[in-house]
Amino acid sequence: MSALPPHVVDNPRLGTWLSVADTADGPGVEVHVGKVELGQGILTALAQVAADALALPVAGIRMVPADTAHGPDEGLTAGSLSVLQAGAALRHVGAVVRAMADPAEEGYVGRIAALDPDTDLCTAPTAGPVRPTAVGLDVPRLDLPDKVLGRPRFLADLRPEGLLHGRVLRPPSPGARLVSLAPDWQAPGVALVRDGSFVGVVGEREADVDRALEQLARDCSWAEVDSLPEESGMVEWLRAGPHEAIEVLEESPAPGTVTASYSKPLLAHASIAPSVGMALWDSARVRVWSHSQGIHLLRLAIAGALALDPAAIEVEHAENAGCYGHNAADDAAFDAVLLARAVPGRPVQARWTRPDELCWAPLSPAMAATVSAGLVEGRITGWSYDVVGLGHSSRPGYRGAPGLLAAAHLATPIDLPQPTDPPLASGGGTTRNAVPLYDVGPRRVTGHRRMDSPFRTSAMRALGAYLNVFAIESFMDELALAAGADPVDFRLEHLSDERARHVVAEAARLAGWTEPLPEAAGRGLGFARYKDTGAYCAVVAEVTAISAVEVRRLTVVADIGLVVNPDGARNQLEGGATQSVSWTTKERVRFDRRRITTTDWERYPILTFSEAPPVDVHLVDSDEPSLGAGEAAQGPTAAAIANAVHRAIGVRVRDLPLDADSIIRAIEASERQEQTPE
Repeated sequence: MSALPPHVVDNPRLGTWLSVADTADGPGVEVHVGKVELGQGILTALAQVAADALALPVAGIRMVPADTAHGPDEGLTAGSLSVLQAGAALRHVGAVVRAMADPAEEGYVGRIAALDPDTDLCTAPTAGPVRPTAVGLDVPRLDLPDKVLGRPRFLADLRPEGLLHGRVLRPPSPGARLVSLAPDWQAPGVALVRDGSFVGVVGEREADVDRALEQLARDCSWAEVDSLPEESGMVEWLRAGPHEAIEVLEESPAPGTVTASYSKPLLAHASIAPSVGMALWDSARVRVWSHSQGIHLLRLAIAGALALDPAAIEVEHAENAGCYGHNAADDAAFDAVLLARAVPGRPVQARWTRPDELCWAPLSPAMAATVSAGLVEGRITGWSYDVVGLGHSSRPGYRGAPGLLAAAHLATPIDLPQPTDPPLASGGGTTRNAVPLYDVGPRRVTGHRRMDSPFRTSAMRALGAYLNVFAIESFMDELALAAGADPVDFRLEHLSDERARHVVAEAARLAGWTEPLPEAAGRGLGFARYKDTGAYCAVVAEVTAISAVEVRRLTVVADIGLVVNPDGARNQLEGGATQSVSWTTKERVRFDRRRITTTDWERYPILTFSEAPPVDVHLVDSDEPSLGAGEAAQGPTAAAIANAVHRAIGVRVRDLPLDADSIIRAIEASERQEQTPE
């Protein structure tokens, strides 16, 4: 007997997963999952899995938004694990239902409705597998019609009866403390909410609360300190420590003969729409609506911050601006709770401003890596790798800390936790994808996490894999050049994993690797297997580099095992690659000694629609277990662009982003090296 899916073991009650409700087309099965829709189409893919598992058409399935009171606790929607985790659970649930209510009998859905919701899924009999009829098809996204037609679907669109709008005034800088505000402060149409350095306003009209926020900013006085390092010395500051060492591999390689260092800056989530939260506080309970990736953890964090019984809090997921990682959704939800506490019985919707979003949401940490390898007769003979960063997790509830921004500003403050890393068994953070998949001889891989960061950093799509794959794959091109070998051939010479070899060779073939290009244009390749256990992905970038780096085309080949929804998987890979183009060519959080200074789109530019390249995505046919696609392309895309830039202009740029400043610095460094006598 195969092992039970872990999420079934954790949520063994049938009624936690399924219910039956009347619809316009008759009774339909409601499927409750703990994974949430972030714009990645996961609820469509899981509806396909559920439909096959229950032997029903997809049209007979209604996916219910995750809710702490009415569905399973499946932890975070993160790590490209949703199909693997929730999909396995739904297949088991369906097997139990089919064993208890035969799909071949008349009134099957009615028979499902009659099943005991307290049925123990861990002990109930199961039917055998069924032939898939929905999995593998391009089923249209369930969430897109509302979005395309502008129907109110997002959290920011909700307008429950009695709604009040809220805004919170952020301190001007990290560590700032509110020292004065007139006790009789007033503004038209709003009420003031204050608890220590937490200051906000609520009112009936958004225009009133927006004007009041501007007035509040003028009327508050703050004590501030310089707590940030010099931006120009960020890499040196990272390397200075103090550090927590993360030992990954120690196979005692000989000293390398080729060495290079690479870096990435702090990055912002930079969602087009700011984060939103909504809450209703009454005498019996607190209801919260949030676009959090982890609603159960958010509930525990709110309870911990306010000394409440978690059972008195209900958190329901509602879609809003998409993100992949720990953005400000949880913080906005807690803002709404604090504002709603001041006006019990009225729902309050708290919306962040653009400066809030860019300056106060958790950031992707800056990182730097140094890699060294031996090279003898075209073969890599040893590999040493050191990567340093700030930690990739400070999510609500992580390691017992609430981790909510406003909690640090209350009269009795709760400090924000220092960012740390997920365990290596879960993919790690700073060291994610730090181990090369190539045959490189003895390896040494060590991570170094700086432990006293003044920056609030946390998970962003791919975590440390973005920098690590960029570094490893850039270095593979540098080694190929030193060996006098073609970069694709050099990789294939050092790859024994057949699935890896296939995606690399296929990406090169489809991209026309050997075809000529005009002057100042180049092609580059990047490859990785996400977390060394997930999807295989190879990317070829075609770029021009004249006054700026322009990515003209991306070719992506991915092996993600059995594909549930091909269109959805292609969208995820295309979206991830496009996001990586923006990170790689444009994005960087700027700061001075006191505060983050990238407060708007002028100071924090992102890729525009006209700059987005065509992305050709090709999926490998496979019957292997399904693997997530959402985070596979980021690192390979960055490396492919950097390698293409080198082939276009003959200069290696090792510091992201690949903007004009970085390229000029690389050219100047190359010229100085050429002028230095041996």
